[in-house]
Amino acid sequence: MEIKIIYFVHGTTFDNVNGKCSGWKQVELTDLGKERAIKLGEIRKDTHFDIIFTSDLVRAIDSANLAFPNVKHVEDVRLRECNYGDLDGKGKALVVYEEHIHKPFPNGESLKDVEKRVKSFIESLKENYQGKTIGIVSHRAPQLALEVLTKNISWEESIKNDWRKTKSWQPGWEYIVK
Repeated sequence: MEIKIIYFVHGTTFDNVNGKCSGWKQVELTDLGKERAIKLGEIRKDTHFDIIFTSDLVRAIDSANLAFPNVKHVEDVRLRECNYGDLDGKGKALVVYEEHIHKPFPNGESLKDVEKRVKSFIESLKENYQGKTIGIVSHRAPQLALEVLTKNISWEESIKNDWRKTKSWQPGWEYIVK
């Protein structure tokens, strides 16, 4: 049986507004981020979720709580953003994904490391959620890893087609796991 995943990114944070990449830093949502999370829940109010998974970072947890307050939520560390190491909380221009597919960020991890985490998460879904609809509220790198793993594309292609670059946000991205 298939597992349907609907993936959402967390709302706008103070780091987002200030042009920074948070990585593993705990960063709060702005008022706009909170408003957008509530609006997302309104847009997706007719979608049935068996469960919502979030990363263990507060921006994802708060976004999920605001968007989907009536669905069971489970935090999973494997859905964390990429650890940018020394670059956590630094300017976006310093966090160049194309340079860190295989090479870890200084004192951090690589995108391939994120892919391993997300692959492990998907394997646990296969064991426990066959035939279910799963919501995920998380971050950029785990979403791109999900693109790589479910669409059998390269990291280079995933990064090139990232909605953040193409300015093509939508209220959820759907993935099928078989």
